[in-house]
Amino acid sequence: MRLARIGASEQMVLVNTSQFNPCVDIGDPVSQAKIYEAQAADELIFLDIDASLNNRKTTTSVVRKAAEEIFMPFTVGGGVRSIDDFRELLSNGADKVSINTAAIESPELISKAAEMFGSQCVVLSIDYKNDANGQPRVWIRGGKTRTDWHPLDWAIEGQRLGCGEILLTSIDRDGTCAGLDLQMIRRIADAVTVPVIASGGCGKASHFVDGFLEGKADAVAAGTYFSSKDQNPMQARAHINTAGVPIRLHT
Repeated sequence: MRLARIGASEQMVLVNTSQFNPCVDIGDPVSQAKIYEAQAADELIFLDIDASLNNRKTTTSVVRKAAEEIFMPFTVGGGVRSIDDFRELLSNGADKVSINTAAIESPELISKAAEMFGSQCVVLSIDYKNDANGQPRVWIRGGKTRTDWHPLDWAIEGQRLGCGEILLTSIDRDGTCAGLDLQMIRRIADAVTVPVIASGGCGKASHFVDGFLEGKADAVAAGTYFSSKDQNPMQARAHINTAGVPIRLHT
């Protein structure tokens, strides 16, 4: 989601992205969240994609409204730079907080947040893509700034520092519907013991199955797949279950 001007005011708008560039406005994020909840999604992830790039915080009013209207766990990220930001988001209803840019720039924030709020509240968001030399590197500030970290090394370090979960997103595959980066997902899932959420590239139900069976991910996240196709989380869950992956079914 991102801030967009609607009439005379700025409001948060849910967007589809392609390689981290906003391409299609979907609508109100909380309204869409209510739809996903009704369609049996397990969890929601709200990421304010412009917050770090523009040096601002995530809009907490969206977090508060979501907490009032949906009854499923949700993670919030974007522009989180301090313990106070963690506290503000959690006190407004978020179940977990995702950090990316600040985790690279101030790694001690991971440890401090885990110590204060519990590691289960700290989600390390790792956005990565290949650099000019074809080497995978972690990128921050909405995918605009390259770091020297290899995603595998950063995942291992993030776990050592105390994160309780890793959200792994391939920028190169984001919004392409071409399938997940199974090799990287598997390498990281094999190297850490915290849950790994795979993201970036789901375009078919089989891509979710591949994420679990080949990538060994603990969860698979998708945005474009659900908002631009005639698919919903309940249908995806049925495909995953049929493939032999143990998953809770809703009736």
